[in-house]
Amino acid sequence: MELMEVIYKRRSVRFFTEEKVDKDVIDTLLNAAVQAPSAMNNQPWAFGVIQDKELMKKISDDSKAYLLAGIGSKPFLEGYRQLFSNPDYNIFYNAPVLLTVFARPEGPNPAVDCALAAQNIMLAAHALGLGTCWIGFAQMSFNLPELKELLGIPKEYSAVAPIILGHPAKASPEIVKKDPEILFRK
Repeated sequence: MELMEVIYKRRSVRFFTEEKVDKDVIDTLLNAAVQAPSAMNNQPWAFGVIQDKELMKKISDDSKAYLLAGIGSKPFLEGYRQLFSNPDYNIFYNAPVLLTVFARPEGPNPAVDCALAAQNIMLAAHALGLGTCWIGFAQMSFNLPELKELLGIPKEYSAVAPIILGHPAKASPEIVKKDPEILFRK
């Protein structure tokens, strides 16, 4: 697949087959991630990979409870109250892999550097025929002390990009993108 085709055709995927993703493929994606640029070449990223369905379900349930409890202070979540209250809703959409990009506190803006690494993962996955979706609902949960302790994440690391990954069960619809807003051309 040509680069521009990958960029223009990648979509968020929320429906996956049961097919496992090989460790070698995951390693290929992680190696693509670390090719991203980073400020001052700090490369402040670290990664977590979960393929245990029960652990992913527990993190999903804990995340939904955390998000429900925080709706009062985060009104933008109000529209999701019913979804978070549904015991059958899995924020990871039953994907076979959850790959999370974490930022070490190094350099001028490690979160941006890690977002670039996440984009490499998503583009490389699409080029390999896999689907991904960045799950923002999980970001806050991965920064909770309890989850960091459970998974052995150093306290000073912060979750930037929880990305689900797997073989798409169906094609995602095309999304019409807005034209670029150009502030100036001199």
